[in-house]
Amino acid sequence: MLKQAFGDSCVSRNRTFECFRRFKTGRTSTANDDRSGRPSTATTPSKEEKVRAAVNPDRRRTIHDLCAEVGIGYGPCRRILTEQLNMQRILRRVLTQDQNDSRVAICQQLKETVINDPTLFLNVITGDESIVYANDPGTMEESWVSKTQKSTYVKKSKLKTMLICFFDQEGIVHREFVPSAMTVNAEFYCDVLRRLR
Repeated sequence: MLKQAFGDSCVSRNRTFECFRRFKTGRTSTANDDRSGRPSTATTPSKEEKVRAAVNPDRRRTIHDLCAEVGIGYGPCRRILTEQLNMQRILRRVLTQDQNDSRVAICQQLKETVINDPTLFLNVITGDESIVYANDPGTMEESWVSKTQKSTYVKKSKLKTMLICFFDQEGIVHREFVPSAMTVNAEFYCDVLRRLR
């Protein structure tokens, strides 16, 4: 009868009998019973200390290395690092000795050039590019909200383009928007530099 009345959204036959048995014994709630859940055995304070002791001497170790040493799975080890020890993975570029020496030599040469010619930076133009989003002011509305209320933000527009901008110490020298569907490659950038010149 329940299947005919409710179709596919009906509970199974076994579940129906189980509910009937529970209500017959005096149960009045249809909510599930609270479950204790399986206790976590991997993220205990002792395991947290083992992970801390393993990662502190060498911060470059991977999670797989730490898992093998401490004897816990990848997920719990990652949780201990990120949630309990409040750590995050950062990527640093490690230079070779030749690259370091080259950087030092170039910086010293630049320093000597600036000392000999204090007006050098007057002739320097630098550039950068950034993605900019279109915004329709007609769809914006202003309103006051409580300072305790969570701050709202304007959603980014789906219309976006790349802006290439060059500037010197006085301000913007040249700027242009990259046309949509244009591939930014060496040839395109050479054209931009010609227009900048």
